[in-house]
Amino acid sequence: MLPIGDDREPGGAPVVTWALIALNAVAFFLELGQPTGEALQSFIQAWGVVPREYSAGRDLAPYIPLPFWSTLVTSMFLHGGFAHLGGNMLYLWIFGDNVERRLGRGRFLFFYLLCGVVAAFAHIAFNTRSGVPTVGASGAISGILGGYLLLFPQNRVRVMTSAGVTAVPAVVMLGLWILIQFVSGFGTIAQTEETGGVAYMAHIGGFLAGMLLVTLMGARRRRTALA
Repeated sequence: MLPIGDDREPGGAPVVTWALIALNAVAFFLELGQPTGEALQSFIQAWGVVPREYSAGRDLAPYIPLPFWSTLVTSMFLHGGFAHLGGNMLYLWIFGDNVERRLGRGRFLFFYLLCGVVAAFAHIAFNTRSGVPTVGASGAISGILGGYLLLFPQNRVRVMTSAGVTAVPAVVMLGLWILIQFVSGFGTIAQTEETGGVAYMAHIGGFLAGMLLVTLMGARRRRTALA
């Protein structure tokens, strides 16, 4: 099921969501500006999250002019291709605006970045010796999906299927999404830590972080008080 829209939460323009989409696009075109394929790979290796660096507690070549742990943030704005970027930005566009309106701009930005950091550590925890760089906004966006599930479980999400466009409750679509992540994630634990591909444990970590953070931030209680 491919989401294409949802019920809109009343409120102002989702400026932070738009800004995050723009920053991801700018960072991607910076990647495309690398002169050679080798330079691009070195760029991703340097600025992505490499679990082995966190196990060693230091930066490994290729080096960056910042502390190695800064890749927890820089990796969120890099992507592995047009499809990777497009899919992530589609989910951010559809689900991010409502969560931003509920949390407020400042808290939403903090929420987004913290979910991304937690997601990265979840990936690192299950791939401690891996030298494969991980990039993408998926962990932070998974946090948005987790928060959305608690805040707007009955919102109607319009999805495109082989039979056409239909609307389903958010709890159905997002519940199915996280179920797939759990099944896929735990299915990859037995694989080698040098295997690339989808960072399912980052998705799970980000999603759970999002659910916890919206609860700690009191966003659900605020909704009840206004009803």
